Amino acid sequence: MAIFGPFSTVRAQSAADPRFAAAHRYVADLLDPHSPIHRRIHQIPVGVTERVELEGGAFALEQVYQSKPRPEVFLESHRKYIDVQVIVAGAERMEVQDIARLTISQAYLEERDLIKYVDTADTSHLVMTPGNVAIFFPVDVHMSTLLPVMGQVLVRKSVVKVPVE
Repeated sequence: MAIFGPFSTVRAQSAADPRFAAAHRYVADLLDPHSPIHRRIHQIPVGVTERVELEGGAFALEQVYQSKPRPEVFLESHRKYIDVQVIVAGAERMEVQDIARLTISQAYLEERDLIKYVDTADTSHLVMTPGNVAIFFPVDVHMSTLLPVMGQVLVRKSVVKVPVE
């Protein structure tokens, strides 16, 4: 099931898995206000996503967007990649549910590594703020980019895609 919380906690809980080594190094730099990676994500314009290649087949999608109301987003999961979602600035809500409890609404799209699910209110809610990380495995159906309690917020975030195998 998903792992979430401050980066130090998430890193400690996933450090034994070698698949996350490149992601951990990248996230540590991303969250360091003195690093070039941190400065780079603060230069990305709103609405733009930049892809950054990492070691071991992993890559990061650095994104800047306005958080969205729930009707504008969807529940999803992936087969080939584990999501490591990192909030750098702003805040958003995320929802998560076990894959076995949901119904597929859109079959697997291999080119996007994406499965969509029928919406449900039966999810767990996460409030994500700067420095928080969430790891979503293939069994974790998730919805992100949601408006936090305070309303629409500009979010600077990176989603690291870690190969399952």
